[in-house]
Amino acid sequence: MESKNWIGGEWITPQGEAIVVQNPSDTAQAVGQIRLSDQSHVRTAAEAAQAAFPQWAGLSGAARGEYLYSMAAVVAENSEELAKLASQEMGKPISEMRGEVTRGIHLLRYYAAEGMRANGSLIPSADRDVLQYTKRVPLGVVGVITPWNFPVAIPIWKIAPALICGNTVIWKPSEIGSLTATRLSELFAAAKLPPGVLNVVIGKGREIGSTLLEEVDLQAVSFTGSTATGRVVAESCARRNIKYQTEMGGKNAAVVLRDADLKRSIPIILSGAFRSAGQKCTATSRIIVERAIYPTFVELLQEAITSVKVGSALDPDAYLGPVASADQYEKVGGFAATARREAELVAECVTPETIKERGYYINPLVVTGLTPDHSLVQEEVFGPLAVVLPADDFAEAIELCNRSVYGLSASLFTQDLSRAFQFLEQAEAGMVRVNQETAGVEYQAPFGGMKQSSSHSREQGQAALDFYSEIKTCAIKHSF
Repeated sequence: MESKNWIGGEWITPQGEAIVVQNPSDTAQAVGQIRLSDQSHVRTAAEAAQAAFPQWAGLSGAARGEYLYSMAAVVAENSEELAKLASQEMGKPISEMRGEVTRGIHLLRYYAAEGMRANGSLIPSADRDVLQYTKRVPLGVVGVITPWNFPVAIPIWKIAPALICGNTVIWKPSEIGSLTATRLSELFAAAKLPPGVLNVVIGKGREIGSTLLEEVDLQAVSFTGSTATGRVVAESCARRNIKYQTEMGGKNAAVVLRDADLKRSIPIILSGAFRSAGQKCTATSRIIVERAIYPTFVELLQEAITSVKVGSALDPDAYLGPVASADQYEKVGGFAATARREAELVAECVTPETIKERGYYINPLVVTGLTPDHSLVQEEVFGPLAVVLPADDFAEAIELCNRSVYGLSASLFTQDLSRAFQFLEQAEAGMVRVNQETAGVEYQAPFGGMKQSSSHSREQGQAALDFYSEIKTCAIKHSF
């Protein structure tokens, strides 16, 4: 398969650098090839999006919703093929990728239904004979920049609310994930989405990103990725006074109190830490445990990790697969090497050599013996590595949980309802959960973080509509 741009309803193969996409589960296998775009493709996409905007915005919400229902139907018909391609491209186990594709289908249906929801309110006026009300109006052309770790769900949870609000979109996917993006675009084209409403440009951020951010007449940008790049996006948008939304890093904590049901809690914590090879911004990377149960916790964790299976992404029994790329392998491997030198090993899942030598596999690790300010405790690893920190009591556990520049997700494991509500109030994170893993929020609920994790708007749920629209206040004096 070869990547293509979809611009103004036409398929264009860029003539830039060609990159062979290797299967991270087996690097000897080529999944396809991507072709990189230049700045001219971004400008052409901008022209197409601008031209398509008036007609798309002029449709009723119900009419736009019908297109989203059709998009959902086509994705559903091709869900297995899409999941297999995405697994081969970035290494997420097929069982998880099927779930991600299903989530994308549900997101399209959810936002399709928003086309029939009331989009304003009636407001009393101090004057006589005045009808005053508000309504949502679309922004215009919006830019969507997506990462590789959720190559189906994240693009859809940005694109679907943008479209239902009446905007047109320029989508720049990560290079790792561009084959999946191309196939997803082909499915949207099969749903007969009007030309120019959604435009896809494949390329490297440093080469086409600045054109998108600095030159194109955008009204908003939604970005998910690294904190460093997110700040660049925010600065660029702030200079231009356009809306921006940046979802960035996380260093998420699972807090385990002495009364927790450990046999039920530990499998949940391991899932949060190691599913998707830890390549989630919401992954559990810090495990804070009350000292009273620390020895028992470690013993049960060591026992539980023996059931974790590392395998090929297409192995239906794989708990986790490889990391997504050579760059990820080098970066996460560096963190793992530091952990082996400077920390105490708690538990490790060893990858069979017959599998490990074929791809970008990193053994899942749990370590301890580090200070709360150590780099492994404070920096986002984005891989299968978790650090255990002991805490004397609930107060110290909360303090350790909040000792981070990030504030995306946090969870507490307890049977004490009072402590549960205290945690929900005191934990400095945008998403807080009790007896659930840090990773994963339902699509109908707002998604986003505090501190350096987010620009403080929210994705998904009703909150996404707030970002992709503006409120217009209307008033008419009907007796004049």
